[in-house]
Amino acid sequence: METPSDRVPLAERIEQLLAEEAPLPIVAAGHPVLRRPTVPYDGQLDDALLARFVRALRVTMRAAPGVGLAAPQVGVGLRIAVIEDPAPVPEEVRAARGREPQPFRVLVNPAYEAVGPERAAFFEGCLSVPGYQAVVARHAAVRLTGQDEHGQARDEEFTGWPARIVQHETDHLDGTLYLDRAELRSLSCNAATARYWGQPTAEEAARALGFDLP
Repeated sequence: METPSDRVPLAERIEQLLAEEAPLPIVAAGHPVLRRPTVPYDGQLDDALLARFVRALRVTMRAAPGVGLAAPQVGVGLRIAVIEDPAPVPEEVRAARGREPQPFRVLVNPAYEAVGPERAAFFEGCLSVPGYQAVVARHAAVRLTGQDEHGQARDEEFTGWPARIVQHETDHLDGTLYLDRAELRSLSCNAATARYWGQPTAEEAARALGFDLP
């Protein structure tokens, strides 16, 4: 389904988007841009416009707040995402989930592949699916390839929670939401998640709600 904005050249659309001061509006599930594979970045934006767009993504992610944001979440079908995680969590959560602080990174044309067979399942949310969380089993370790915003190659391995962030944001660029991979019996509103499922792992939720963990 084509929307009117699709007929406007990409650079012009981003200029229009950036005309308003960040943070940018985050589009929610149901918007078609979230269900389309993105266009690879191949220099459609000049250096200055790309830098402004990346800066806006960063401001928007931090304001939400979130630990990652993909271009489709602000209505732009371009294969770019940003991630950053200060990991302000208790030590028991950090240990159980492998959640270590991550510096700000720009992911351009990213792709990931599993490193080993291990999978880990935890509650996960999304800025484009506000108000809910669900348990998602993801690869415990991944190799990420692509470029940064300067065109330099990226080839990194991520484990634990950083691996989850990388998978979540790269999935956005393929038109995939976390709900597509979630155990739907675990779907909980944020209030219920906070009340019942605040444990570092999802084991109690699995027993009470009737789903299996990997």
